[in-house]
Amino acid sequence: MSMLMQGASRLARQCIRPLIAARNFAAAAPYGDGNEVLVERLDGPQTGISVIGLNRPAAKNSFSRGMVETFTDVLDDIKKDNGSRVVVLRSLTPGIFCAGADLKERKGMTPEEATEFVKELRALLIAIEQLPMPVIAALDGAALGGGLEMALACDIRTAASNTKMGLVETRLAIIPGAGGTQRLPRILSPALAKELIFTARVFDGAEAKDLGLVNHVVQQNESKDAAYQQALKLAEEILPNGPVGVRMAKLAIDKGMQVDLATGYSIEEICYSQVIPTKDRLEGLAAFAEKRKPVYKGE
Repeated sequence: MSMLMQGASRLARQCIRPLIAARNFAAAAPYGDGNEVLVERLDGPQTGISVIGLNRPAAKNSFSRGMVETFTDVLDDIKKDNGSRVVVLRSLTPGIFCAGADLKERKGMTPEEATEFVKELRALLIAIEQLPMPVIAALDGAALGGGLEMALACDIRTAASNTKMGLVETRLAIIPGAGGTQRLPRILSPALAKELIFTARVFDGAEAKDLGLVNHVVQQNESKDAAYQQALKLAEEILPNGPVGVRMAKLAIDKGMQVDLATGYSIEEICYSQVIPTKDRLEGLAAFAEKRKPVYKGE
């Protein structure tokens, strides 16, 4: 068995391993010393949706060292939370999703410190990408540089039609360094990714939809949260489905995209084998036979 398939098998087992009991927050809870990253676990019919809110308005939600550290702690918690079936990533700052790295802080870094910071930021976005449950990015404001790279690390993207986005790093004589040069060509195509990165082009949500960069584009509303509301609708569509099955489907797709088709089939087989012994699979069959809605528990 290849190292990749061994890794997929290990991750598949981890995804269905009994996890810590879900904490139930009806209100947004801060992490770290400040309120730069807030987590809200929704309740009622939206129970199972965890919302991560970026809240650094004075710096346009740009990534500082402290914010990266806090965000990493948030992801570590959510990864272990069996009650989080879908994650929505949004901004709590009107008009901006994330402006990328904090350039004021970056200016004071030595080359060695800048290299280490980019490494930590890349690890953060990989952690978003590798969350076992679906992650939906809601772009109600500008997503530039590292901000768009963060959105690319999510499984699904929604955007307001007037949202500005782009990988603009070459304007600063650098490159997208938090995964953008790798994710964008995989989502679009190598030639199109090169054009967008070489030109540092900024485009809006409607253009992003035409490119295939976002799944849904919506007209912005008066409360400036149209993309977030669309993301919640998608999350609500996912919620009724078996959480283990959803996690295994995500893992099979993500790992399968990295290999040839034959190996991808083997990864799919590994992931499918993990759902066979689950109580949820039996509940799905029973509910179908009894003509009722299934009640899945992630077991």
